[in-house]
Amino acid sequence: MLQAIGLTSAPRHNAPPLVDDLTFEAHPGSVTALLGEPGSGKTTALRLMLELEPGRGVTYFRGRPLHRIPHPAREVGVVLGDVPGNPSRTVRNQLRMLCAAGGVPTSRADTMMEVVGIAGLRDHRLGSLSLGMERRVALAAALLADPCTLLLDEPGAGLSPRDRGWLHGLLRGHASLGGVVLFTTDDAKEAARSADRVVSLEAGRIVADQDAAEFVRTRRRPRVVVRTPHAARLADVLGREARTAQRAVEIVEESGTRLSVYGSNCAEVGEAAFRHGVLVHQLADETGDGGAPTPPVTHARAATAPSEASAAAAGSASEEAAAGRPRRARFRRPASSVRRVGGPLRPLRYELLRVFGTATPLLTAALLVVVSVLTALVLAKAGHTPQNRLLAAWPEILPLPPAALGAGLLGALAFGEEYRYPALAADRGTVPRRMGLLIAKLGVCAVLALLIGALVVAADAATLAVVFDSGPLRTPAEWLSPAASWAGLLIGCAWAGVLASGVFRSATAGLAAVIAVPVMVVPLVRKVLEGPSAYPVTGLAARLRGLTWVQWPPEADRLVLGALRVMAQPVGTALVLSLMVLLCAYGFTGLRSRVGW
Repeated sequence: MLQAIGLTSAPRHNAPPLVDDLTFEAHPGSVTALLGEPGSGKTTALRLMLELEPGRGVTYFRGRPLHRIPHPAREVGVVLGDVPGNPSRTVRNQLRMLCAAGGVPTSRADTMMEVVGIAGLRDHRLGSLSLGMERRVALAAALLADPCTLLLDEPGAGLSPRDRGWLHGLLRGHASLGGVVLFTTDDAKEAARSADRVVSLEAGRIVADQDAAEFVRTRRRPRVVVRTPHAARLADVLGREARTAQRAVEIVEESGTRLSVYGSNCAEVGEAAFRHGVLVHQLADETGDGGAPTPPVTHARAATAPSEASAAAAGSASEEAAAGRPRRARFRRPASSVRRVGGPLRPLRYELLRVFGTATPLLTAALLVVVSVLTALVLAKAGHTPQNRLLAAWPEILPLPPAALGAGLLGALAFGEEYRYPALAADRGTVPRRMGLLIAKLGVCAVLALLIGALVVAADAATLAVVFDSGPLRTPAEWLSPAASWAGLLIGCAWAGVLASGVFRSATAGLAAVIAVPVMVVPLVRKVLEGPSAYPVTGLAARLRGLTWVQWPPEADRLVLGALRVMAQPVGTALVLSLMVLLCAYGFTGLRSRVGW
């Protein structure tokens, strides 16, 4: 059961809140509609339930508020607006990524594409889908983890009658299996036809909470719809005749050619138009009947049919609806048969599917190789460039080599893409900033940075050897320290991009932070480090070895000294300081370590 208690949005300046003291329930086994005109607070109410909007009140999903649910995607399926995904990502890759986020097998994506009828669009990009297909993808995403509750904001808006009928049939099928369905709409007909219960909103307040039959009887009055090129004249005629006969008739001019007449019937309106010579193109009675109820379309949990108990309960609900009684399930929702995939590797699975779900890493690597090779050729032709800078394609005039900028860009996209296309935001309040997800992003970005660095160095060396033979290159006497410096630079830039994009919620800000390290931080560090030290640090590696419980071999002293030399360089020191500051800022801006990641 869904229970919304006292939902009130944050107050506005010189205006009442959009939602004011909203309290209602949505029961399992039934479909509930939140009905109201545009601006009445329907979407705000859903966002308050999902803790996406600041305000007061609480919403319980089967007795627990959302922030107390370890895996929200397994409890609540959400459709808010458009598909929140990268337009360049394919439908299949988007759903597989969300499977990893929800802790279900990736094969569930193919199952749900079959259920919602988009199996033929699995390789289409999200940006190329029509509105109807976007809604199907959004529904598939909401149903991936087999949630008990579905929350949908205007799911039928802009859809064709056929797609709208299919949509509400799917919602009815979910409810027939014991689920809770709550959707918003501004169409009273849609609410009467598709819902078991209608909660009517006006100016952010509940004005009625009724069963569908009672809503049709009391909230939807019979009317006569008239289409005529002389609407104003006919309205005047009908008003004069109603006053003469002392009858209560309300006439609403909906457009220049359309009238809605309440308190009359087709015969009276037609006779009045005939007597006064008013041309009528259409004359029709519209009663409170919203039309035939939408038949349920049962969706599969794991490509299996519902149990006999569920089918019997659905049949009982249909009989109650035919008898005019509210369709409310009398059974507990059967346990989900979808296998759960948990464990500490779940955020890593999600991050890998997110990164490689688009062509961005491959395109970035290819561009970096081309730019680095061309830069190395120019530097080699000019001469006087040290071999380490030549292999890194790092001229003196650039603050960072192309490979480091590319690593920083991929790191900045780690959180920047999340905030631009918030696939995780709908059911968690914001992009989750838990320690497990942060570690996964840092690990994946570090590996990508090392791969890009190795690819760039290998491509530069091979190109220089082919073009200039062995002229610019010599076998290095010491390669470990330069390799460690190169790896540290790339990983540091990647991590700075990850943390900065998480703090500032933008990929652009993340990349700007990466560039700011050599441009702004390095000069400051250089001023601090320049000049002789009053006390020498000779023998630091040996003293560090003495502090550890496990004695490392003397050969490891070279590695320790190499790492210390890298950190003692202005760039290394600046990166370490910047990472420490960004990590603290990331923690202060909302690091959470709840169960699930």
